[in-house]
Amino acid sequence: MKIIIAPNSFKGSLDAFQVAKAIELGLQKSNLKSNCQLFPIADGGDHTLEVFHNWFGGHLISANVLDPLGRTIKADWLWIEKSQTAVIEMAKASGLSLLKKSELNPFMASSFGTGQLINEAIRKGAIKIILGIGGSATIDGGLGMLQALGADLLDAKGERIEGDCNPVMDFSDISIRNIDPRIYNVEFLILCDVENPLLGDNGAVQVFGPQKGANQTALIKLEKSMEQFNKIIKNKTGKDFSVMKGAGAAGGIAVSLKAFFNASLVSGVDFLLEQMGFEEQINDAGLLITAEGKADSQTLQGKGPFGVASKATEHGIPSIILVGKADEMDLLNHGFSAIFPITNGPCTLEEAMSQTRVN
Repeated sequence: MKIIIAPNSFKGSLDAFQVAKAIELGLQKSNLKSNCQLFPIADGGDHTLEVFHNWFGGHLISANVLDPLGRTIKADWLWIEKSQTAVIEMAKASGLSLLKKSELNPFMASSFGTGQLINEAIRKGAIKIILGIGGSATIDGGLGMLQALGADLLDAKGERIEGDCNPVMDFSDISIRNIDPRIYNVEFLILCDVENPLLGDNGAVQVFGPQKGANQTALIKLEKSMEQFNKIIKNKTGKDFSVMKGAGAAGGIAVSLKAFFNASLVSGVDFLLEQMGFEEQINDAGLLITAEGKADSQTLQGKGPFGVASKATEHGIPSIILVGKADEMDLLNHGFSAIFPITNGPCTLEEAMSQTRVN
């Protein structure tokens, strides 16, 4: 039997390649006679860069950028010379994985470092930038990114907002006259891993704020700031992005990219699967095994495992998802043939993450 092993990464534990190899090793220990095809996937979130590099080649370049809290770090991005294309993963510069749990603070976290990577790509001569926006630590509407690109953000007094923390709280106006004009000749393609809108109960703040360190009081303040942000962008561009599918991803960064640079927003996993020829690979398979660290209703809204499972269903192929943790099982049962948590009993999150490969 041909088995396609197409897992996502387990955030903070194993990348998709390591997960795929661990699953293959587990199958080899059984008596099942199978032909395993490893197909590690990404959806715009963590390790999207590595998946791109593995499938499409190119040259990894390291740059000094500011992390979400303004500390200098090194972040890789991918340059594909033949097509003059840059691939940037937001999580490398502005990601949750760069911060300790005690450091999570959406009032401070900025997407500035992501803007610095975009600057690097423009200086290299990119005519196309593919940006994966999953796994971010920020809720700043991409304003930090715009600052790095040269935009002037102004507060209610008309004074320039300085610093490298989240500027959305004080944001009242924007000037883009100092942005490098070469950016307007660049095609931006945003790879998104969720479908959430910018505002409301299912939006950037309410859904993703808690995992980025926001308590209930902070959620109320951030939601008001994002409403003001959307109002200002609408006044500037005449476009309302509040209910745009995917606008709530990565703290709303897609709104700034679409508003000022006419970026296209697509499903990250659908784009990658098409580029990698996934349907041709799965066509004669007998089983699909996918995986991710935590599966819940968000898995069904643009995440990699649901993307590959949907393709399997179209071909009449059953799908199994292996997970570190599963919530909302009644919903997940509509997306997968079977769901198997990999832990062997009650344990802490730290214990589970340290045992991911073995489990």
